[in-house]
Amino acid sequence: MLSVNNLSVDYGSTRVVDKLNLALADSEILMLVGPTGCGKTTILQALAGLIPITEGEITLGAWSASAKNQVPPEKRNVGMVFQDFALFPHLTVQQNVCFRLKDPALADHWIDLLGLSSLRNAKPDRLSGGQKQRVALARTLAHEPVFILLDEPLSNLDAALKDSLRWEIRSALKTAGVPAIWVTHDQEEALSVGDRVGILNGGKLEQLDTPETCFCEPSSRFVARFLGEASFIPGRLEQGKVVTAIGDAPGTPVDGANGEVDLLLRPDDVALAPVFEGGNGEISWVRYEGGARLFAVNLDDGTQVKVRVSHEVRAEPGSRVQLNVITTHPLAVFNRK
Repeated sequence: MLSVNNLSVDYGSTRVVDKLNLALADSEILMLVGPTGCGKTTILQALAGLIPITEGEITLGAWSASAKNQVPPEKRNVGMVFQDFALFPHLTVQQNVCFRLKDPALADHWIDLLGLSSLRNAKPDRLSGGQKQRVALARTLAHEPVFILLDEPLSNLDAALKDSLRWEIRSALKTAGVPAIWVTHDQEEALSVGDRVGILNGGKLEQLDTPETCFCEPSSRFVARFLGEASFIPGRLEQGKVVTAIGDAPGTPVDGANGEVDLLLRPDDVALAPVFEGGNGEISWVRYEGGARLFAVNLDDGTQVKVRVSHEVRAEPGSRVQLNVITTHPLAVFNRK
């Protein structure tokens, strides 16, 4: 099991990662997300031994790295998958996967499993982006690392390919039984692929939990906003129920929230109906998303709520609408700001 205790990394006088604590179980996939500059890639580099750590300890089986004992990368048996694939352009697929590999049978296994058999003799300039990333993954897995670090592995691919390849990568990692830490900017990718999700903010881990818990029970407003569209409306928490201007909802208090509170609403927690007169809000803007439309509605009390409904619902900015909370599951409740 990979164990990280109070890991801190400084660049000069600037602390980039601050007291990170996490443990990675066998075959677990941990997704790390956060805004640009929050320390995601620095964490991967520190785990791989590519940069020195300032404080704390990284432990895995036979080795333990600290500020006083900087274990070199070649002693850690870590695999890395990069966003730019890092393939040798003059080598074939077979040669890339077999590079510095003692047992070619391991290369054959992963080449076959990742659907690359017909491309064994092809060089990288003949491959698509998805094929290149599968080659990079096959090369990593063939070397039997004790854990794998993936740094934005799908960021250079088009949206349609990302959706299918993320599941191929997850399946391969699970088949290999290798734990992995996967850095991404894509919240949907993080929530759908990871066994757990870690949300970073300014070098600190804001929350580390299952995707569903992080999304439905965020530990802070930052986490709530980062993992998806988030609206906060005023209400009053009374015996587990939040009373608001657009209806009541069951509430889960965060940090002891009580009394006058703000209720977290996701766009799917609310129903929208156009009205000719009356209603409780006015459309500010609308975005067509193909299968759905996303509306921003200014309530009569000045609060803005984002609502996602079927693309068949049509209403223009300036139109009056009726909003109602429709969720039946508990929603996160924060102390009023």
